[in-house]
Amino acid sequence: MNMERSIIHINVADFAVAVERVLDRRLDNRPMIIAPEGAARADVYDMSEEAFQAGVRKHMPLGRALGRCREARVLPPRPDRYRRAMARMLKSALPCSPLIESGDGDGHLFVDVTGSRRLLGPPVDVARRLSRWIRRDLGLTPVWSVATSKLIAKTATRLVKPLGKYIVAPGDEAAFLAPLPLFLVPGIESGDLARLNDFNITRVFQAATLSADQMQTLFGHRGRFIHDRLHGIDPSPVRPVDQPLPQIIEYREFGDDTNDRLHVARSLYQLVERAGRHLRRQALAAQRIGLILVHTDGVRRIGQIKAVLATANDFSLFTYARQALDLAWTRRVRLRRMTLVCDRLTYPPAQRLLFEPERRMAEKHDRLIAAMDRIRHRFGTDALAMGRTLAA
Repeated sequence: MNMERSIIHINVADFAVAVERVLDRRLDNRPMIIAPEGAARADVYDMSEEAFQAGVRKHMPLGRALGRCREARVLPPRPDRYRRAMARMLKSALPCSPLIESGDGDGHLFVDVTGSRRLLGPPVDVARRLSRWIRRDLGLTPVWSVATSKLIAKTATRLVKPLGKYIVAPGDEAAFLAPLPLFLVPGIESGDLARLNDFNITRVFQAATLSADQMQTLFGHRGRFIHDRLHGIDPSPVRPVDQPLPQIIEYREFGDDTNDRLHVARSLYQLVERAGRHLRRQALAAQRIGLILVHTDGVRRIGQIKAVLATANDFSLFTYARQALDLAWTRRVRLRRMTLVCDRLTYPPAQRLLFEPERRMAEKHDRLIAAMDRIRHRFGTDALAMGRTLAA
């Protein structure tokens, strides 16, 4: 008989702000913005709850953010400091389980305590103790949840931020999700939301009335995955703490070494399409896009770009991949091999773009990619091709 899983999700809301406040208590209860002050086009890296309530959002231009919250204190981002705090959070959780999956300096931990009841006690008690240890050792106050899957646990902590806890009992997953807006469900992308909105479906209980076959008609190969998500089904494991982080890797070996930029750009888009399909099938999005170039003389060059919002959309991935290509391609020597690496994989973000024109364009792109996925699922991957991938 399969044992019901017990997954704890720990989340320190506004993690960068929380770390800065631990180090300087004068910042408590003051509106704060974390952003590279002085940069010509600085964007908001993180913000406090007070600044959020005033209308500040992540990735908003700093000038606009200060216009909405003039009294905010601006501090520069210190990623190394946040990574050290994450390492200490992870150390606090190690006595609870070897199955611990952490975010990249973002205050998130998944801890699988399935089967640990006899040793550690009920999962809810373990979560309470872990929360107390983090408060004692780091001075941070996390929200936490206990559920039977990463999907339900992460959704639950989204509901109780910035302070609180949520326990979803086994068997209550579908009832818990039913009244929620669809954008709160991890793995549901903006293109999925737009497609369902065409049918005036905005809540989980509305979408959950559709069968798996109907979902496949709407979403192609993603249909069954979306159907399972909306019914609270998520078998994805919590990775062991020492397991390498997952990556999507695609490469192209040039038959004849080349420095033809159009040929390289066509090849790059083909890599992006393959990587994007892998990401969307797994309902993941990439937070970082990297490119490795190997020249004829064996010299390697690497370029990496961090995405503003994690993405699995081919158009967005290609934009970042082109930027990475520009960073890496600094020599005139011909190219022999090109490798695309998408990593720091996560659920597609619940946060959407701030401005209406950008949001409309992003939704249009997502719907186009979703439609192409459905056609390729039905008629094969060669049924459609983007013009830029065709030889001149």
